Amino acid sequence: MKVSKAYFRGCLLGGATADAKGYGVKEGGKDLVSDNTQMTCFTVDGLIWADERATSKGVYAYIPCLFYAYQKWYYTQTGNLADKNYAFLLRGEILEWEALFARRGTGQTSMTALAGSIKNKYGTFKNRINNSKGCGSVMRVAPIGMYFWKNEETAFRIGAESGALTHGHIDAILSAGYFAAFVANIISGASLKEAAICALRRLREYRGHEDCAAIIEKAVALASGNLPVNRAMEEIGEGYTAEEATALAIFLTLRYVDDFDGAVLAATTFKGNTDSIAPITGNALGAFHGDSVIPRKWVNELELTDLIVHGADLLLEKVDTDYAGGNV
Repeated sequence: MKVSKAYFRGCLLGGATADAKGYGVKEGGKDLVSDNTQMTCFTVDGLIWADERATSKGVYAYIPCLFYAYQKWYYTQTGNLADKNYAFLLRGEILEWEALFARRGTGQTSMTALAGSIKNKYGTFKNRINNSKGCGSVMRVAPIGMYFWKNEETAFRIGAESGALTHGHIDAILSAGYFAAFVANIISGASLKEAAICALRRLREYRGHEDCAAIIEKAVALASGNLPVNRAMEEIGEGYTAEEATALAIFLTLRYVDDFDGAVLAATTFKGNTDSIAPITGNALGAFHGDSVIPRKWVNELELTDLIVHGADLLLEKVDTDYAGGNV
């Protein structure tokens, strides 16, 4: 079991530092993060809000709270609200962080989906908002796996539903669920390979899993093989779709089990979608090893370090309640 500050911070800082390396922009001596880390911060915000509602009112509303958290992110990127009735969202500590208002490779699919989600209507498993299979559904879900570490099934379901808020293709939805379950399994104490295989079993329970499961199975097999890293990654794909990005991150996580720096280097020098492969990989390895695995220089030079650490610690406090990890 890895329910401690070291592992929660490791998951979020691992993702953020790898994201910054993949994004590759430095300003004022700081490594800037992309929209991947921004949206991950808003995922934390949504989970904490949902937990507080559950504690005070006994109402479980994880997906609505995540939707509203992403609407806050939409506001930071546009200065506008998708619906005037969302004005109540314009408060809270997270909106005090100036760096969250910067446009950093903002995913157009998420922007368009959130812009069109008015009157509290948003994408779900049953009512798909579009047919996008972009990886934006996956790169923000690690906190869901952290929060629901006690229950892989719930982590998968909430992760998948959170992906459906902005991405409608079944591969994008199930990839988000898979990665949330993978992180939950890591936090619960499984080895990385066990975590990957157990999440695969959960994935196969869902209709339409075939393509997503096949590419992740391929990544697991390639990770234990002898094919050079770049060749193996090319066999999986470029990482622009959710299932490819997830599979590539699983491959790197398993191939570089004890080499965080090496995994990030391989992710960021790959000729594919480094911006998304790197943070997903960083989330997983950070969750597995804890924050001590991340080069201290990377953390010191990272933008938003204080917010990320604060978010990890708050999330850890919430998972100690009776609500986290339950059937919701």
